Amino acid sequence: MTTVAAMSFWDGLTGQADAIETLRSAASTDPGNSAMTHSWLITGPPGSGRSNLAYAFAAALLARGDDDAQATIRQVGARSHPDLAVLSTERIIITIDEVRTLVAASQFSPSVGRYRVVVIEDADRMTERTSNLLLKALEEPPPRTVWILCAPSEADLIPTIRSRVRGVRLRVPSVADVAALLERRDGVDAETALVAAREAQSHIGMAHRLATNPEARDRRRRTLETALSIRSVSDAVLSAATLLAVAGDDAKAITEERDADERASALRSLGIEPGGTVPPALRSQLRALDDDQKRRATRSLRDGIDRIMVDLLSLYRDVLLLHLGVDDEPINQSMRARLDEATRASSPASTLAVMDAIAVARRRIESNVSPALALEAMLVAVSRHAVR
Repeated sequence: MTTVAAMSFWDGLTGQADAIETLRSAASTDPGNSAMTHSWLITGPPGSGRSNLAYAFAAALLARGDDDAQATIRQVGARSHPDLAVLSTERIIITIDEVRTLVAASQFSPSVGRYRVVVIEDADRMTERTSNLLLKALEEPPPRTVWILCAPSEADLIPTIRSRVRGVRLRVPSVADVAALLERRDGVDAETALVAAREAQSHIGMAHRLATNPEARDRRRRTLETALSIRSVSDAVLSAATLLAVAGDDAKAITEERDADERASALRSLGIEPGGTVPPALRSQLRALDDDQKRRATRSLRDGIDRIMVDLLSLYRDVLLLHLGVDDEPINQSMRARLDEATRASSPASTLAVMDAIAVARRRIESNVSPALALEAMLVAVSRHAVR
């Protein structure tokens, strides 16, 4: 019976047939279902759909039957189902207090569903001390509680947790699979969907943005055009400022609408009309929301800078393959004329040197080096290998 609820969620995923079948079987209401266990770990590269699959599985577990399917889908989508607990952080590290609260919630019996489901979207962000707290809950879970952890890889979690979960590994979906999903789910035309899926390198979330948001496409093109126009150190310094601005605009576009919706929802839950005065006793709750949104803005900016690096790597990857005569369609086929020009103006060795500089910049920013300084150093390396 639960299959109907699950199917509606599975339809929003692509390229993960084996993983879907594993979780669909586990969520089955068949008597004596041996595929079910109470602790799961979904792993896969960024954009593969880890959290989407986790919530699809959660809906399948929570739905009580066909009549309950659509209501469960809406509640899980809104993260408002009474038997669903979620930990999704905007911080770099998940705090021990956040996990302690989640562990306490996991002890309650389900109120309306078949299970109480607990999802941790970024389980790789737990310190060892926090992981050990979670370990105790995984070792002795209540009979009707199900834990679903998400992480890039199994190696991101401590061995004792890995030994107590059943792993489900996702792969990078193909460009064709992602394009088909955009057509089916978002109503995007075939050509736009294919270009977006290719330029996003099969990252589902980014492909959706590129396919449905002309401004996101323009920002990406501006990034690549900026790098291709560098001819000197002064160009590099100016271009670093341009790329930071592009990343900032991208981050703002991602967070602005979500922040407004969150604030409106918080005001409604506190019984405050739009534009109304917030009573002093309730202001601390809104300050906490503001603090969370500021942290998310910071993280979103860093993510935006990293997306720029990934796009630049795709650009120079295309140039390198053209140098080597590899018969693959470039990721940035829409800029083919500029790619051919860049190939004629460079060598395989210089292109590899630029790709190395981009990789170094990513590592530096990950280590909390100033993004502006890391971008400047990277683009100075680009200028050294540019043909004057």
